[in-house]
Amino acid sequence: MGLLVALRGALYRAGLLRSEHPGVPVIVVGNVVSGGAGKTPVVMAVVRHLQARGWHPGVVSRGYGRRTRGVCMVQADSHASEVGDEPALIARTCAVPVAVAARRIDAARALLAAHPATDVIVCDDGLQHLALARDVEICVFNDQGTGNGFLLPAGPLREPWPRDVDLIVHAGHPVHHSGALAFALQRTLAAEAVRADGTRLPLEQLRGLTLLAVAGIARPEDFFTMLRSLGLALAGTQSLPDHFDFDSWIRPSDNRYTIICTEKDATKLWRQHPDALAVPLHVQIDSAFFAALDARLVAVRARSLSSPS
Repeated sequence: MGLLVALRGALYRAGLLRSEHPGVPVIVVGNVVSGGAGKTPVVMAVVRHLQARGWHPGVVSRGYGRRTRGVCMVQADSHASEVGDEPALIARTCAVPVAVAARRIDAARALLAAHPATDVIVCDDGLQHLALARDVEICVFNDQGTGNGFLLPAGPLREPWPRDVDLIVHAGHPVHHSGALAFALQRTLAAEAVRADGTRLPLEQLRGLTLLAVAGIARPEDFFTMLRSLGLALAGTQSLPDHFDFDSWIRPSDNRYTIICTEKDATKLWRQHPDALAVPLHVQIDSAFFAALDARLVAVRARSLSSPS
């Protein structure tokens, strides 16, 4: 694995493989550890910050788990099977243009063509997708850090760490790195559950109900633990594979259960079980992280203005 990563990087540096830039600033939010690191909530936090600062962001993604091919523009009502569950969630909750494609540069071009006012692109995942040139790299770690420090398959790393990135966001202890600014994040569940029609229900009103929590995410036990920490007694839990499509999921015949799930799962569950309740996950990142991001975007814009091209 290490040899393959090194060879691929050398081919890009030699120009035998080319990185392409879409012409507006590109922020990549990714990780070096396989499995769920919590990238998408960070993407959503970055998008909301950019919107508040007057930018017009768009999001590109591979669209993991979708059954379609080519480039797809994601709509607020797109089904996860067509565009992927995370892009569907971002489009619905952030009201931002989203495009998916195997090659992120293709997604970026389609997004800019459809939404020419877009002035910054956020890439959900893609630290290792070197075909898309980027201006800012944000690496996200969960509380497991780099694990045992070995590359796949002996360990969890997709590429050697430390590597150069601009910013690091970590849920656990700070990871060893070489000069990048690092910021802690906290993950908390919202105080309200969301229904399929967008209305909200305070979690305190769920106490005393017979709750079945289901989660098709990388670390479902984290979701169940967070629910219990909010005072919810779970009558049952179901841990499912990450990006589970729920097409084959069979609801318990006991109709006493109230189904409670993550927002990502709800993009698929609501199609057949519109009564399921989704609990959003919020991330809190130190304001200094966003200040550092703003500073890098200012520098990117200054370089662009001074470039002859």
